Amino acid sequence: MSCLRVGIAGPVGSGKTALLDALCKNLRDQYPIAVVTNDIYTQEDAQFLVRSQALAPERILGVETGGCPHTAIREDASINLVAIEQLERKFANLKLIFLESGGDNLAATFSPELVDLTIYVIDVAAGDKIPRKGGPGITKSDLLVINKIDLAPMVGADLGVMDRDAKKMRGDKPFIFTNLKTREGLERVIAFIEKNLI
Repeated sequence: MSCLRVGIAGPVGSGKTALLDALCKNLRDQYPIAVVTNDIYTQEDAQFLVRSQALAPERILGVETGGCPHTAIREDASINLVAIEQLERKFANLKLIFLESGGDNLAATFSPELVDLTIYVIDVAAGDKIPRKGGPGITKSDLLVINKIDLAPMVGADLGVMDRDAKKMRGDKPFIFTNLKTREGLERVIAFIEKNLI
């Protein structure tokens, strides 16, 4: 592969696009970046990134999967492979491509031919039981991001329980607690990506 491909997956509303927006804005001055987003019937996430000026519009490509979001990142990744190839042809010096999946359940995983690394995003508002429910996103992703930690007191989620269960389910694989509204934990996510760029 000509550049590092990082897949970002997770349930609807967990903060995938917010993470992607923050990563692009923090890494774009150091690395040539492009993004592919997946939505079922719209290009809403791509349009959000364009409006937020995460990257220049020509570096953001929205893919409409037209069906189950996990199919386009796993069983038949061809639509995403074509999008990545288009961006790699257009920008020969790319060092980093982010691929955001459509919102899906805990079973979403990326095809190994599609990405080099997977970041899986869950949010505290879904409850502190989510890490122990497992699923490939929780147990097999290269990095688990537990987002919206500021909401824990409001939804009765115990971050200590989430920490314990994430350690149990992931073993030695890393996970990071984040609050993307305040950028808490963001630098650690960036450091994880940069470590893999070398």
